[in-house]
Amino acid sequence: MLSGARQVGKTTLFLQVIQSLLNEGVRPEQILYVTFDHPLFKLVGLDEILKISHELQPRTEGREYLLLDEIQYIQDWQSWLKHQVDFDKKRRIAVTGSAIPLANEGVESGVGRWHTIKLATLSFFEYLQIKKISQPNLPQVSSLTDIFAWDSNTFIRVGEMARPLVAHFHQYLLRGGFPQTALVESISVAQRLIREDIIDKVLKRDMTATFGVRRILQLEKTFLYLCLHDGGILDVPGLCKNLGMTRPTVNRFIDLLEAAHLIYKLVPHGYGKEILRARHKVYLADAAIAGSVLLKGKALIEDSTRLGAAVETAFFKHVFTRYYQDISVGFSYWRGKRDIEVDIVAEVAGEIIPFEVKYQQSRVTERDLKGIREFSELREISRAYVVTRDLSDFGTLPIGKKHSRKEIVGDVPLVLKIPAPLACYWLSQSEVQ
Repeated sequence: MLSGARQVGKTTLFLQVIQSLLNEGVRPEQILYVTFDHPLFKLVGLDEILKISHELQPRTEGREYLLLDEIQYIQDWQSWLKHQVDFDKKRRIAVTGSAIPLANEGVESGVGRWHTIKLATLSFFEYLQIKKISQPNLPQVSSLTDIFAWDSNTFIRVGEMARPLVAHFHQYLLRGGFPQTALVESISVAQRLIREDIIDKVLKRDMTATFGVRRILQLEKTFLYLCLHDGGILDVPGLCKNLGMTRPTVNRFIDLLEAAHLIYKLVPHGYGKEILRARHKVYLADAAIAGSVLLKGKALIEDSTRLGAAVETAFFKHVFTRYYQDISVGFSYWRGKRDIEVDIVAEVAGEIIPFEVKYQQSRVTERDLKGIREFSELREISRAYVVTRDLSDFGTLPIGKKHSRKEIVGDVPLVLKIPAPLACYWLSQSEVQ
């Protein structure tokens, strides 16, 4: 199953699969593609469509390939798919969905029967490729950890080589990572497409058709609040007070927006009582969504607060997309007793790695990294990352005190300062650890 937001390219992938099957010699009559975005197909249903297909084109010998687009519009599709997988071994079935059904009693489980692949919006590297933008001859980086070993001259040289990426990175933040919006010439048209062809359809159509939402205006207000607080810690009581809604309603709307792939929720880092009553942090699914919904246009680049939030959202998406299928990786955020924060905490194969985004004009110094310093001392971290703005603000920075753990005795934690365009560029291709 391919799962992802509207317009991320799920249907295009299906069409490419069909072409690949035909190139391999599969006969056209063995392939059936159906999109349930069409109102007539929603009414007819899966079994009736298969029946009609076989009446028009009799079954042939060999495997049958079913590609079912936007299957979430079909009632009880999980039960149907489970039955097909269990009892019809001649069929190979692929489905897409723009919304993940919320867990509830009676829903058939696909565990062990089908595999879900989540599709995010385009990474920065993919954006450059789809727009056919010439890329600088940067060093190949298999793991961001390798960069810690670079000398100062290498940091300076690579930073200068990457300067052409900066303008394209800002364009990426404005246009978004949806293939459709990446390819249009006008930024205003791209942002209008995000508002009208992606967001509005999800909120005003999909939420009603898939989840039975009737209070669309309240749902829109909730989403607008999240756009205003992109990358912030969710204040549910404040949201309820400002919008005049109850906590259960707000919590359900948040869950629905996550199910529709419009937001990511980040849990607080900690154990037991540390997270019992803590609040979630919320990121939008794409850095361009907030600016598009809030009608910021190109002015986003001049708004340091909104630009910083967009960069943090873009960076989180790149880190999350890199590792979401790895069950040994978890993501959270950390907040200390004095409201000192670490934006993102990744737990990779048992190792805790903190990230901060400091997209500011001035160079990042140890004084700017109180959250990482305190967190590193608390959790005895050996390395961390901070995402910077200027390409000259690139290199390593020792922070904090020496740890007492035997394996790192005498070592001072190192922070890798890495400019945002390079961080997102390499994360599209490499690993963090």
